[in-house]
Amino acid sequence: MKRYFFSFLFLLLGVCAVVAQPAPYVWNTPSSNSSESMPLGGGDIGMNVWVEDGDILFYLSRTGTYDENNTLLKQGRFRVSTTPSIFNDPADFKQTLHLNDGYMTIAGTNGEVMLWVDVFHPVVHVEAKTESPSALHVTYENWRVQDRPIRKVEGQQCSYKWALPKEIATTRDSICADGEYITFFHQNAEQTVFDVSVKQQGLEAVKDKMYNPLKNLTFGGRLSGAQLQFKESLNGVYADTDYTAWLYESKKAKRNHDFKIVLHTQQGSVDDWKQSLADMELEVKANKDRVAARRWWNEFWKRSFIEGGGEEGADVVRNYTLFRYMLGCNAYGKDPSKFNGGLFTFDPTYVDAKMPFTPDFRRWGGGTMTAQNQRLVYWPMLKSGDFDMMKSQFDFYNRLLLTAELRSRIYWGHDGACYTEQLENYGLPNPAEYGFKRPESFDKGIEYNAWLEYQWDTVLEFCQMILDTKRYNDEDITPYLPMIESVVQFFDQHYRLLASQRGRKDLDGDGKLIIYPGTACETYKMAHNPVTTIEALRSVLRSSGLNSEMLERIPQSPLRYVDGKQMIAPALSWERVNNIETPQLYPVFPWRSYGVGRPSLETAINTYQYDPDALKFRTHVGWKQDNIWAACLGLTDEAKKLTLKKMSNGPHRFPAFWGPGYDWTPDLNWGGSGMIGMQEMLMQEVDDKIYLFPAWPAHWDVRFKLHAAHKTTVEVTLKDGKITQLEVFPKEREKDIINYLETINK
Repeated sequence: MKRYFFSFLFLLLGVCAVVAQPAPYVWNTPSSNSSESMPLGGGDIGMNVWVEDGDILFYLSRTGTYDENNTLLKQGRFRVSTTPSIFNDPADFKQTLHLNDGYMTIAGTNGEVMLWVDVFHPVVHVEAKTESPSALHVTYENWRVQDRPIRKVEGQQCSYKWALPKEIATTRDSICADGEYITFFHQNAEQTVFDVSVKQQGLEAVKDKMYNPLKNLTFGGRLSGAQLQFKESLNGVYADTDYTAWLYESKKAKRNHDFKIVLHTQQGSVDDWKQSLADMELEVKANKDRVAARRWWNEFWKRSFIEGGGEEGADVVRNYTLFRYMLGCNAYGKDPSKFNGGLFTFDPTYVDAKMPFTPDFRRWGGGTMTAQNQRLVYWPMLKSGDFDMMKSQFDFYNRLLLTAELRSRIYWGHDGACYTEQLENYGLPNPAEYGFKRPESFDKGIEYNAWLEYQWDTVLEFCQMILDTKRYNDEDITPYLPMIESVVQFFDQHYRLLASQRGRKDLDGDGKLIIYPGTACETYKMAHNPVTTIEALRSVLRSSGLNSEMLERIPQSPLRYVDGKQMIAPALSWERVNNIETPQLYPVFPWRSYGVGRPSLETAINTYQYDPDALKFRTHVGWKQDNIWAACLGLTDEAKKLTLKKMSNGPHRFPAFWGPGYDWTPDLNWGGSGMIGMQEMLMQEVDDKIYLFPAWPAHWDVRFKLHAAHKTTVEVTLKDGKITQLEVFPKEREKDIINYLETINK
């Protein structure tokens, strides 16, 4: 399939500009089940769309739709068909994702159905055109028509995980099938996992001050069409899940049919939710909204792109584009795209046959935001120029600031914001990870968990991302500065407190912080001066300029020798190795103390090539970052090898549905780490210099546009190992460009 095409727009004075557009992605045969679905979305809505046995089916998801147990519930499954069928000849089938315009068409001998999502309003539109007058059939299918008990392993979908209370269930939805439309919604039960967590973690005295996104939350929507009427309700089973269906049919046969699904999420009463939903329906202007949505997608693809890759790298380049599209489907959600499936999970039995659960299932929770994983979804948005899409992740942390500060004040009596690694959407540690069975005397601020204890430095990566949006795009980050200042304040006050509890002095003999007990990721536990925390604090303090006095107290990053070779150490010392991460390479990425064009490159390369744990833990799977480190260190062959593995076609029909890896399918931190690695292969920044192709194979012809600091964009074409086109904006930054291919060939 041709990967990309160019449209030539003739401008004034006869000047010809070449605008890159992603080619439509096409299937020429129907699918077997939901695992062979194609993603579609916009704004904060995601759909899995597939054609099975002559019916168009789609799951509908939206960010923020968390139930009382913090499961991210789908809005339901929808089924569309016509009589006579559009798809009576398999040879004429064509399902097309029109990436450049952000919509989908599904065509057959007798007509075509178009599906699109409004980027600026939570509305899904379905429009059918048939060759001859036809009847339209639309079915809404729901598997939550009664309280559904949550089975043991199924608890992974919610915040209770493996610590399920007795008789816990997903409570039923409310569904009203009227003559011309159907309304469906879920209202959370009075007690939620928020209430359980607050009591468990000894914070009831400040409960009313804490952010609670689950209280009185109602979400759902309405399906309506001017010519639809209710016919009957049915029962059935799809995959492993029984459901009830409400079938609507057109009142008469026509050549043109359309219907819409308007979604709404709101905290408050059901009556208020219904009124707001009705008001939103009145605002829908399909023709105007379609134009605005397509314009948004057109501009999205103009921001940045990677195309080409030659014969060997064509698939990884295409999959980069398809995955970036998936991220664009949640550009404006209140909550960030979740690493463990995002908006595009499907029936879990097709991921793991041992998990015959409902379509709402995913591993590692719905409202649980695991920072080590989430960060990889959002780091690539800097170079792709998707700054507006980063806001949901930044706001997630910012609205939890008071809760993070209350934890520090209640537990330890000092200032600063304490954000944990496994963080619920209400700001507290995941209750299962926190531990229901913990010694009474154990510090209530610490998770009773061998993997997560003392891990609270990953929030610093999001602080750095915020600072980088200022450096890249001159974003106004004023609303986030109190959070950043509070985060670094926590480390200063907390570790000085712990030192003073052990002895007379709160700093070491050189006047530096003593970061103990600490942890280098989830791997090197009970660590002294972990390199991840040191590098993170130093970088954020330097970038922000918020606390120069504290910057002087940050200790040096630890080094060590293995077989006579100097390497970066994970920490000065540690008591055990608990996971399979490689924090000794975090000074390369994300903290960029080492790399191409930077001092002590040999030390970092030694760490990558010879550190025994780095070698033992190396792989391309999931959230693994070896491809990124290889690129940052200029190890072209290694970066190429790992990228071909990481960004090759996933195990499902849509090639960017990777996973499950260590998490779930589609694995967004798998795709995010792949994006970062490819960007670093193409372009890196050192101070004010921009290195081109520091780890890109010279024989992979490519054209790309990426963003750099100071509102800079770089557009380059590489052909037969030579740069044939270079456009830098603003033009004065051309002087900062370094062609690394020429450097290594000298």
